[in-house]
Amino acid sequence: MSGYPRSAIQDQQFEDRNRQSAIGNRQSRAIFIDRDGTLNEDIGYVSTPEQLTLYPWAAEAVRLINEAGLKAIVITNQSGIARGVYTEETLIAIHQKMIEELALHRAKLDGVYYCPHHPRIGGARYGIECACRKPRTGMLDRAAREHNIDLSRSFVIGDKASDINLALNAGARAALVLTGYGRETEAHPDLFPCEPAFVAETLLDAVRLILDTREFRG
Repeated sequence: MSGYPRSAIQDQQFEDRNRQSAIGNRQSRAIFIDRDGTLNEDIGYVSTPEQLTLYPWAAEAVRLINEAGLKAIVITNQSGIARGVYTEETLIAIHQKMIEELALHRAKLDGVYYCPHHPRIGGARYGIECACRKPRTGMLDRAAREHNIDLSRSFVIGDKASDINLALNAGARAALVLTGYGRETEAHPDLFPCEPAFVAETLLDAVRLILDTREFRG
């Protein structure tokens, strides 16, 4: 589920540390960002690092989240792994390029989480009914544990109904962007039922609207 898989022992160590941290520390707020169609252009399957093209406003959007003191975390379904289009190792290289390109513009991601599964494709390893495939909440739940995040005071930004419904299922709020599949999602509520808190043209517009709310100004 996470961009950099760990062993069960390491997972337990993370959970132990975060339980201890939560006792004495106020929980963080986060803006969770969908990847394809929200942070970068959606070409179907980004299967090599060279195919990743960030939107021109992506770095500024992430930098604004950083400057506001919120966590900026990418959450993305990547069934291309289950489909055999690319491997987890390739996906990690794609995400490394994403991180490096954002860093060139002083923008930092606090985490990258992905779901490699598909319920009907992928064999014993990837073809499963997992807890992490959006709109299920596994990726957000894990991020909340590892980064001490209060999901009820956080946002998810994405271009699909699965992003919006992920937020609602996790007790967070959601913003729909009109890039990627966003216009189609907005135009066909019968096919893609979801109820975002608001709709924005781009990721940058959505971040500005979120940061302008009373809660996030405080």
